[in-house]
Amino acid sequence: MNTVGEPVPINMINDHHCFGCGRLNLHGLHLMFYANVDGNGVWAPFTPTAAFEGYGGIVHGGIVCTILDEVMAWSLYREQTWAVTGQLSTRFRKPLVMGEPVLAIGKIVRDRGRVIDMRGEIRRASDDAVLAEGTATFFRVPEAQAAEWNERYQSGPVTPAAGDEGES
Repeated sequence: MNTVGEPVPINMINDHHCFGCGRLNLHGLHLMFYANVDGNGVWAPFTPTAAFEGYGGIVHGGIVCTILDEVMAWSLYREQTWAVTGQLSTRFRKPLVMGEPVLAIGKIVRDRGRVIDMRGEIRRASDDAVLAEGTATFFRVPEAQAAEWNERYQSGPVTPAAGDEGES
């Protein structure tokens, strides 16, 4: 939290083109992540636009899976764990509706060393109804890959997002 009680986003130092979280991807979701108050995982607000539509008025199922994958991956990133998705299972309970704000929440369920079990859900912001749930198995990457990603995303000058140049 900052001094006025607003949550502070978790960010990578260097921006990138990730479809889920990269600000440099013009067609991406541009998700921003915040630490869960219980100390485990992260949450992300999202309001879907027509760019992510499947059937008329609802979010494409692949986008729902992407949001769940991102919130689970960032739950690991918060712990400075570099891992990749090995398996993802999604249960669609209710449609995500265009223009209706949602919250995606990720948590670490169990750390088994190289293998990490994760859980995610997407809830409607207005009434906290569960719209989608996901479970995943993530695999830690080898140390050399983790070091490379850490160097790529966590060191050097900050890459400004479009429109951020010159702002303080």
